[in-house]
Amino acid sequence: MPQLSAATPPKAEEVKPPKVAPKADPVPAPQVAAAPEAAAKPTWRTRLLLFGLPALMIAGGAVWWLTSGGSVSTDNAYVQMDKVSVAAEVGGRITEVAVRDGQNVTAGQLLFRIDGEPYRLSVAQATAAIDAAEVEVGNLSASANTSAVDIAAAREDVKFAEVNFGRQAALMEKGFTTKAAYDASRHAVAQARERVRQAEAAAAEARVKLAAGPASGINPQVEAARVQRAQAQVNLSRTEVRAPYAGRVAQADRLQIGQMMVQGLPAVTIVDTAHPWVEANFKETDLANMRIGQRAEISFDAYPGLKIRGHVLSIGAGTGSEFSVLPAQNATGNWVKVTQRVPVKIAFDEKPSRDMIAGLSADVRVYTDGGAVAGK
Repeated sequence: MPQLSAATPPKAEEVKPPKVAPKADPVPAPQVAAAPEAAAKPTWRTRLLLFGLPALMIAGGAVWWLTSGGSVSTDNAYVQMDKVSVAAEVGGRITEVAVRDGQNVTAGQLLFRIDGEPYRLSVAQATAAIDAAEVEVGNLSASANTSAVDIAAAREDVKFAEVNFGRQAALMEKGFTTKAAYDASRHAVAQARERVRQAEAAAAEARVKLAAGPASGINPQVEAARVQRAQAQVNLSRTEVRAPYAGRVAQADRLQIGQMMVQGLPAVTIVDTAHPWVEANFKETDLANMRIGQRAEISFDAYPGLKIRGHVLSIGAGTGSEFSVLPAQNATGNWVKVTQRVPVKIAFDEKPSRDMIAGLSADVRVYTDGGAVAGK
């Protein structure tokens, strides 16, 4: 058996390459950061944002904290104005309408006119009554003069009857006359004296009717007729309905030509726009330091940005519930306490730059400042 040599190399097919472990991903070498350049200086805007804005917020918070206890405010406030409902003082048909809704009028300006013909006739009738009364006074004066003449004539008749009676009495004593003639003469004396009394009574009655009233110094019949004419003239003047004061006309659409106006029925409303005020309904818990005269600030929902200075003019004498049509009955078993509101009248210290309208919503802030009154 041949002997193999130790130096014989193995075959190429039998030689296997050695296993090599997979290489790991190369680890990136740490990069060395380059030295930064000098940082840029911040701008003035950046400084303002960093320092100014926080300082402003702190200052605003401090002011709010210091003043939050020195004022009270409410949004339950409304603009108020004096309003008068103008009614006709006499009835009749409307013949003229001189205003329109929203028109500004002056005091005494004509609003509407009622047919005055019936009232002119009443004036004429009252004038005729005056004439009749004066004629009656003249008749009474003439009657008084006649009564004086009648009294004089009656007294002469008395004298004649007495003389005749004296003659008959003398003849009766001597028996030269009859009993009948004696009685007739005596009866004539009595009748003459009675006529004197009647004439004197008629004269007294005439003097009483002619007497002037103690207050006016005028005959009562004439005075009554003159008063009647004055009333008729007043009614005639009331057919022209005029504005009681300057303001703005509202609800003028009620007036129509030809419409029958009833006496005392409201026909049109005049709003006094020159003197507005605000009625603010504050909670009862806001009234502890509120006093009359304290300054106030008013803003309006209708006019954003408009603020008016004012002051507290008056504080209501009762809460709103006390003056309601149906006041609350708190003496019941299911009572629940509700914070009440008190009306506070705020007067304007300056003329608004915008037209005020009655009923506008407003926000009111009153600066109580511990109860100090504005201006003191």
